[in-house]
Amino acid sequence: MALTLRDGRPGGSIEHFLALLQYRLPFWLSVLYDLSHRVGQGQVNDNLIPIARAGIDYYLEVQSAALPAFSSLNVTARFRDAIRDAGLGPEAEVAPLAAYLRGEQRLGRVAAGVDPEASARLLLAGCFYRANMELIVGADDFPPRDAGAEEIVRELRLRPVPAT
Repeated sequence: MALTLRDGRPGGSIEHFLALLQYRLPFWLSVLYDLSHRVGQGQVNDNLIPIARAGIDYYLEVQSAALPAFSSLNVTARFRDAIRDAGLGPEAEVAPLAAYLRGEQRLGRVAAGVDPEASARLLLAGCFYRANMELIVGADDFPPRDAGAEEIVRELRLRPVPAT
């Protein structure tokens, strides 16, 4: 993955962000895709909690570099184009999570009424929110990251309701 926005010019914060993204994104995506090997194994929530924790850590690291990088609308628009051209839009993260949830749903381990794509987006949004709020206001106003990851996954309410 080679992203650049500066046409060879030194880029300061934006180049730092892109370098970090190029280093971290492949690892983060591999964590998400590795989840496919867990379909039918363990408990669904237990499989997702480490994903949520890794997501919080990933977004915390990446967003700390992104905040100073996106100081102008022009840079933001160019970044958006570069991400789109590289095929790394939001779907790159949503697809493997949604595929995992669909697989578990087929086995009856995720409730039939759950929308896998929406649930994947919600899990990622919870991780992103937690990381950004920790960056902005500090970690003291939140439960520890492990507890935060458990909370995000629990509140997705993926488990099938037992028949009565």
